[in-house]
Amino acid sequence: MCAIREMTAADAGALAALDLQCFSMPWSERSFADEAENPIARYFVACDDGGEIIGYAGYWRVGDEADITNVAVAENMRRRGIASSLMEKLVRLAGKEGLLLMTLEVRKSNAPARALYERFGFEALGERKSYYINPREDAVIMTLGLGEM
Repeated sequence: MCAIREMTAADAGALAALDLQCFSMPWSERSFADEAENPIARYFVACDDGGEIIGYAGYWRVGDEADITNVAVAENMRRRGIASSLMEKLVRLAGKEGLLLMTLEVRKSNAPARALYERFGFEALGERKSYYINPREDAVIMTLGLGEM
C-alpha cells in the first residue's frame, strides 16, 4: 500500500536522495527544503508501508496555472500506480484551487511519462529545443485544461 501526504521540510533529505536516483540533474536537499517553504509550491510525497518516501510530485502555482516541476518514483517501485496516484492528487488540488491550466515539460524520449500524462488528458503543445542537458534533449511541452474536467 502507498500513502500520499503533503511534503514537509523534514522530507528534504529523502527527496534529494530520490532525485539523485531519478534525474541527471537532481535537486539538492536545500532546494527541497526551500520548496517546502515556498508559498507557490504544492508537493505531495508517496510513502511505502514503512514510511519511506518512494515518490513525489509537485507544481508551482503561477497565476491561474499549475506548472508541474517534477514527478519522480523510485526505480524499483515503478509500474505500481504511484505516479498516477501522485498525478491524481496534483490535478485534484489544482482544480480545487481554481486553476485553469496545468503545464509541464518532459523529455521527448520519455515514452512512459508521456503516456502517463496523456492518460490524464495532457496534450502535446510544442517543444523546447535542447531544454535538457546531461544528456542534451528536447522537451515536449504538455498541457491540460482544467476547465474541461
